[in-house]
Amino acid sequence: MILGIGSDLCRVSRIADTLEKHGERFVTRCFAPDERAALEKRGADTRIAGYAKRWAAKEACAKALGLGIRDDIVLRDIIVTNDEAGKPHLTLAGGAAKRLADITPAGMTAKLDISLSDEDGLALAFVVISAQ
Repeated sequence: MILGIGSDLCRVSRIADTLEKHGERFVTRCFAPDERAALEKRGADTRIAGYAKRWAAKEACAKALGLGIRDDIVLRDIIVTNDEAGKPHLTLAGGAAKRLADITPAGMTAKLDISLSDEDGLALAFVVISAQ
């Protein structure tokens, strides 16, 4: 059963400009420590594209949760990591995790699926939340 679908498209240059203008304040406010640690190991171009993809993923996930970024759902609580093969995964904490629990029917388990892509200065994320 599909509980929510969300997508987001983000200009990589927008995130580059925000990183340049707000730096650590932006990164700390919007990204979890695990995300920051993984991205800071990368070269500048792939690091910025990685932040842009994760930004898009956070927005897409918030849309799939049905509320967007408001109330108790904050960007830092939507965490994007990659497994050893590079496949992206979503983990929710705080208000985002509470919202997921609230929309998951009793007796079912929520599943988060995500697809990320970047091309020609754009970052794209697509999120599907389902219950099994």
